[in-house]
Amino acid sequence: MEKQNRSGTTGKAIRCKAAVCRNPGEPLVIEEIMVDPPKAWEIRIKILCTSLCHSDVTFWKISTGPFALFPRIFGHEAVGVVESVGEHVEEFQEGDMVVPVFHPNCRECRDCKSQKGNGCSIFGDKLVAEMPRDGTSRFKGMNGETLHHFLSVSSFSEYTVVDVVHVVKISSEFPAEKACLLSCGISTGIGAAWKVADIEEGSTVAIFGLGAVGLAVAEGARLRGASKIIGVDLNQEKFEIGKKFGVSDFINPTTCGEKKVSEVIKEITDGGVDYSFECIGLASLMEDAFNSSRVNWGKTVILGVEMHRTPLAIDTYFLLRGRTVTGCFFGGLKAKSDIPILAQKYLHKEINLDGFITHEVNFQDINNAFDLLLKGKSLRCIIWMD
Repeated sequence: MEKQNRSGTTGKAIRCKAAVCRNPGEPLVIEEIMVDPPKAWEIRIKILCTSLCHSDVTFWKISTGPFALFPRIFGHEAVGVVESVGEHVEEFQEGDMVVPVFHPNCRECRDCKSQKGNGCSIFGDKLVAEMPRDGTSRFKGMNGETLHHFLSVSSFSEYTVVDVVHVVKISSEFPAEKACLLSCGISTGIGAAWKVADIEEGSTVAIFGLGAVGLAVAEGARLRGASKIIGVDLNQEKFEIGKKFGVSDFINPTTCGEKKVSEVIKEITDGGVDYSFECIGLASLMEDAFNSSRVNWGKTVILGVEMHRTPLAIDTYFLLRGRTVTGCFFGGLKAKSDIPILAQKYLHKEINLDGFITHEVNFQDINNAFDLLLKGKSLRCIIWMD
């Protein structure tokens, strides 16, 4: 049986506001929608605040193919409070503060139980457009039309329904806007530095792309005691921003003349970096990142999503010499166990989350967040629902 909540909305559809994207690349429209009650193994969340990630913008632009689903409610970085729970939900109860996460963690399958990776063999094999268990939507427009979900979260709505495998409980004392950051990008970058690369003290690091994810990699490398953190970005202003997160050197590819970025990196590191990270999602930059790593042991970590599915071309001889390349989803983190650890480190003043928040807007002004990100002026813009 579903548990009765104080507001009396359990088991009933809730009417609320959402920022709906009706056509690719168009401004979102604040509309009244209906949010169905949670089904089994689902919870309904009242969103406190959300933020805009590059992945939202990437999918917002897509006009053709299987990922072009409209009308749609975007958003996947958020924090909220549990409003009601569906059947079989024991992990959460009304009033819990929670962080929804696009990457599932069921804790029951072989992959979730393994320490070798952070995949989920039951829910993590594909990006579903609706709810993961039954493939249906919990959102409807006021005329009854179906509104599509996004990355199992859809946080650009005052209320959303999320499967329990995509939710992490967090202390109610944790600042909401900082909790929001742990939902995707910042956790991805820090996790890549700590869990996937496992950077050691004194290591040299190169980061291709100094957006929020790349700067989070820098923060992770800084905390691990990296001796040199090289940022690579076309935006010269990113160097000053990067210094707050430990970036010690900066390369703007447009100022390298005839030299390749990898050649410059090899010159300033005496042969290449120990760890190289690609945080943009371009096969050409992945090759540059690989070629910037040290011959005998350099490790390249791919965080960017190559939306064109362009193959990666690397000289296999360098693999024989000892270089490695690996990819990672959500920074190799297992959400339910690792996000609480990151939260504790922030409370202990070990992690700089504050520096990632560059702007804050009200929900009605959500399109301003898109403008800021598209112009390269923001790292994370917090969007407050109330």
